Amino acid sequence: MLLKPIAIAAALLTALSAAAHEAKAPTAATAEFNQKFGANLDLANKQDFEDASRGLVARLPEPVVKDAKGNVVWDTSRFDFLKGDAPASANPSLWRQGKLNAEAGLYQVTEGVWQIRGVDLANMTLVAGKTGWIIIDPLLTAEMAKATLEFAMEKLGKKPVVAVIYTHSHIDHFGGVRGVVDEADVKSGKVPVIAPEGFMDHAIAENVLAGNAMTRRSHYQFGAPLTYGERGSLGSGLGNGLSIGSMGLIAPTDYVKKTGEERTLDGRKVIFQMANGSEAPAEFTFYFPDFKALCLSEVVTANMHNIYTLRGAKARDALGWSKYINEMKDFYPEATVAFRSHHWPVWGAERIQKHLSNQRDAYRYIHDAALNMANKGAKMDDLGNMDYFPKGLRNDFSTRGYYGTLSHNLRGVYNFYLGYYDGNPATLDPLPMTESSKRYVAALGGVDAVMTKAKASFDKGDYRWAAELNNHAVMADPTNEKARLLQADILEQLGYQAESGVWRNEYLVGAQELRGGVKQVQLSTQGPDMVRGMTLDMIFDFLAVRLNHQKVDGLDMGIQVNFTDSNETYALELSNAVLNNTKGRKLASPQATLSLGRPAFFKMLLAGVPLPKLLEAGEAKLEGDPKALGAIFANLDQFNPLFNIVTP
Repeated sequence: MLLKPIAIAAALLTALSAAAHEAKAPTAATAEFNQKFGANLDLANKQDFEDASRGLVARLPEPVVKDAKGNVVWDTSRFDFLKGDAPASANPSLWRQGKLNAEAGLYQVTEGVWQIRGVDLANMTLVAGKTGWIIIDPLLTAEMAKATLEFAMEKLGKKPVVAVIYTHSHIDHFGGVRGVVDEADVKSGKVPVIAPEGFMDHAIAENVLAGNAMTRRSHYQFGAPLTYGERGSLGSGLGNGLSIGSMGLIAPTDYVKKTGEERTLDGRKVIFQMANGSEAPAEFTFYFPDFKALCLSEVVTANMHNIYTLRGAKARDALGWSKYINEMKDFYPEATVAFRSHHWPVWGAERIQKHLSNQRDAYRYIHDAALNMANKGAKMDDLGNMDYFPKGLRNDFSTRGYYGTLSHNLRGVYNFYLGYYDGNPATLDPLPMTESSKRYVAALGGVDAVMTKAKASFDKGDYRWAAELNNHAVMADPTNEKARLLQADILEQLGYQAESGVWRNEYLVGAQELRGGVKQVQLSTQGPDMVRGMTLDMIFDFLAVRLNHQKVDGLDMGIQVNFTDSNETYALELSNAVLNNTKGRKLASPQATLSLGRPAFFKMLLAGVPLPKLLEAGEAKLEGDPKALGAIFANLDQFNPLFNIVTP
């Protein structure tokens, strides 16, 4: 007889648990904030909407693209909710940007130039050569690039791909290359792949040495665990979501090194301008004189970009960035259309020049304002609270903080020049976060007292202070469900108010994980192509990063690694708990010598083939003490790809 009440109780608990994990409604304070925010902007301005929809050739016949196994790679219908006025749960400025990014299909930019937009984070551009297609930035994944290229050819004509251009070293601009070209055609010289100098080093290094941390943080930046909707992700501001498929890399065959260099690709002249160190460490812009069409790459977008990116990367040079754009004004003054790797084009020479001027001035202002304040003694967090922005830029939607923000970019400039330390000795040697939070909580009278104060701030709509205060309760006692759920409620309202797509994602992913824990997501940039593209120096450096230093402390040994197919030799020297590698150095008396070809080496790294099997198969040869190798390879840490962020 007790079974029915128990079943009812269990069902009730399940329902309550599910309800606790669901996104909540915007508060009255959030609704009021968003209403006032929108009232100060010319949201009715139609120019961007006219530009985003101009030249539409066709939309994808089916919203869903699947891979060979039937897995969904992309679903355009996820963004169908972005219609009409913004709900109270969305900043109306970000909602407007989301609607613009949701414009999806094949568009003609000008004679000879088309773009696939709105079906991945970035755009893919097709330029008509004399005999085939020049592809610029083949999206993030091979499946999406292949499907959209086939769709475009159905509408524009089936012709071979005759060249590929990577605008810069971020994976959303090259990861889909295997969907548009066969690597054999590249290696044979049939299809050139052009990239800026330094492309391979930066494309790989950014995704390897700090790749685990950067990928995990990318879950937050791009909202990977979130659903799309009025209370979920609205995209990233820079574009929609990320396609889920195979990310690859085919090495460039031709590197552009200097501004003014020219190439002729299938009868089309291309003139390049270097912009390394702006939005990416390896990047260029270029111009097609035949079409008077300027490719802005990602140096100029329709939003404020990142000087510091929330996923984690080296801070960018805002001053150098502004100077590249300033140079661009004189380098391509005759351009009548400017298209880019994200967002929609700009038409007309006068509008292009104005657009470049405002973008230039935005990055120059961020640079100069940050250093102006720093030289007056302002701290990094003080800069994050500056809200002045020149009127002409504040009223230009293309310089608003939909991706980067004035707050984190000003702090990025501070960090670029001065690092993390604010000069106050009281902050020089802080306690670990968890320990510090425990002491704050104790000083305030315990977790319940902290939560009471945080809840009072929440009820007043003072969400930033509530988040800072209650974070101490969560970090001091992550098992306290009430503290976690309160923090989720606080972060959620901050997300609803954010004008930046990535700030919204950061807050909402944090809220989701506080309520329901960390979810597995399909987002990783460390695929086989990345590993194969690594230099041996990079591979050994990454092994050194993974080394458990405490376990090998006290060991002193040398290992010689000979690569029989390339006649290269490396000395691996373990001392003082670090693993150094030196190309070409020959050790006098190594404890062990390993000889093998690169394919066997990659089998060991990629496929997890144990070294004994390689030795048995004759693919590798080992001389000396096998334990020496074991001392290194048996003490490599495996990084957790889903480490905690909003809890200790």
